[in-house]
Amino acid sequence: MAENKAKSDIKPAATSAAKSAPRPKKSEPVDGGERIQKVLARGGVGSRREIERWIDEGRLTLNDHPVQLGDRLKTGDRLLLNDRIINWEKFALQPTRVLLYHKPTGEVVTRRDPEGRPVIFSQLPKLLTARWIAVGRLDINTSGLLLVTNNGELANRLMHPSSQVEREYAVRILGDVPEATLALLKQGVELEDGKAKFDEIRFYGGEGANKWYHVIVSEGRNRLVRRLWESQGVTVSRLIRVRYGPVVLPERLKAKAHYEINGKELELLFEFAGMTPEKFQDEKPEPAAPVPQRMRKREPRK
Repeated sequence: MAENKAKSDIKPAATSAAKSAPRPKKSEPVDGGERIQKVLARGGVGSRREIERWIDEGRLTLNDHPVQLGDRLKTGDRLLLNDRIINWEKFALQPTRVLLYHKPTGEVVTRRDPEGRPVIFSQLPKLLTARWIAVGRLDINTSGLLLVTNNGELANRLMHPSSQVEREYAVRILGDVPEATLALLKQGVELEDGKAKFDEIRFYGGEGANKWYHVIVSEGRNRLVRRLWESQGVTVSRLIRVRYGPVVLPERLKAKAHYEINGKELELLFEFAGMTPEKFQDEKPEPAAPVPQRMRKREPRK
């Protein structure tokens, strides 16, 4: 799949477009190896907190001995999780890559689908080491922006519920929606997995019976946007994610295409996630110049 030369729009974390994720702890020295939870989190095996819990539960062994908090991985070490070998060497420190993928409807966000449906990872460039990690998911009937990265720690910070990262969707619905219903959806309604709401709802026009709205949520529960509308008897006929945190879906990025962010854009994403930008990221070769595009600007909240 050739890379689409569309330009992304990443806004600084200080703007009102999204809430900033928690600040990171100080970086650790790499002399004598890296801490186990740091290496595995980078590889997307789990979050650091999850891995620390696994260590407490005795689920990890290093060279046939139970792992202790503070243990570090060195070349040649044999690491097992639940008695299964982890090839942790492929999670070695490497420049972070982040792709903006325009997911079409009909694709699923998984590596292998037992039903044989198309998967998004088959559309991405191959990595020699590590693997692509999807930042959140989109169901098979939802299209739009999907971030993927080879940095598990970055992915976890962007997905973690405590970060409350904004997700913005364009929604096409059938019929008119009373103002009282919109007010209720912003106030909050009870769903089967707890109370939920839209942080913001904006009307975007439409023709005939079809109406377009843009909505914002700050959590990633399964099919949350659809379920909120459906709780009020409203039918969603099309759903497109147009923004995740500070990252906006480029207008010229076609379905099934991707765009790799780099340089200042990548620095802004690191800062938004509360992480220190990598020193070696500027050593990556610069891609071909992207096609200019009008930068999208969000209206300030009222």
